[in-house]
Amino acid sequence: MSLAVELTTLDLTTLGALMAAAFVAGFIDAIAGGGGLITVPALALAGLDPLATLATNKVNGTFGSAAATWSFLRAGLIDPRKTWPIAVYAGLGALIGALALPLVPGDMIAMALPVALGAIALYFALSPRMSDADAHRRMSPRVFNLTALPAVGFYDAIFGPGTGSFYMIGFVGLAGFGVIRATARTKLANFSSNVVALLFYTLGGHIVWAIGLAMGAAQFVGSQLGARAAMRNGAALVRPLLIGMCLVLAMKLALTPGQPFAGWLAHFWR
Repeated sequence: MSLAVELTTLDLTTLGALMAAAFVAGFIDAIAGGGGLITVPALALAGLDPLATLATNKVNGTFGSAAATWSFLRAGLIDPRKTWPIAVYAGLGALIGALALPLVPGDMIAMALPVALGAIALYFALSPRMSDADAHRRMSPRVFNLTALPAVGFYDAIFGPGTGSFYMIGFVGLAGFGVIRATARTKLANFSSNVVALLFYTLGGHIVWAIGLAMGAAQFVGSQLGARAAMRNGAALVRPLLIGMCLVLAMKLALTPGQPFAGWLAHFWR
């Protein structure tokens, strides 16, 4: 599909399917992350080339993280006077990642990612600290802001899948936040790194804006509903959905053609 595609020339059935996918992705992403598992394949099936798919997905992803952040902000779970460093340091990491993109060995990241996501799922499944109550932090806010946030922001700009899970394990396991407060801060950090990555994709001219904005509107609504569901149900909803999304994403990445895991499995089942 050409980058010049417009809403007036796009098949309405395809557009409706993309918006429905974005709505569901927004709902899930606001709770546990991993919305790209839905929107990226949907965009690819609609005919966009790989670069346009990733670039356009950043548009609706930014809308979704903005909506979730706004919902948590209105609920008083994000205090801009105290949480602004989260946005700054996550965005700074994403900026460095975007600039370093040509130098980073993406194959190594892709190979390690399924293992990392599987470990995160195991941590959240077994950890007794996974609740709505805050716990003892293992890292001071200053150290956390200077290390963990830029590291995940860097990863978001370089690769992307599983970013929300990495933010969550940082806020829960290192910063000691309860599930809902951690989810709120995850969305703020994700929004910041999304904005930076979106800026670079915009400069590259790879975004199909008509599709991205239409999906963004749908994902905005889905994310608001997802954030409200997370606030209403707390860890009882976030924990199982987060574990499930980590495992699904890990399996999807492990079975991607070209991955060593995919080759090993194919050899095993021959």
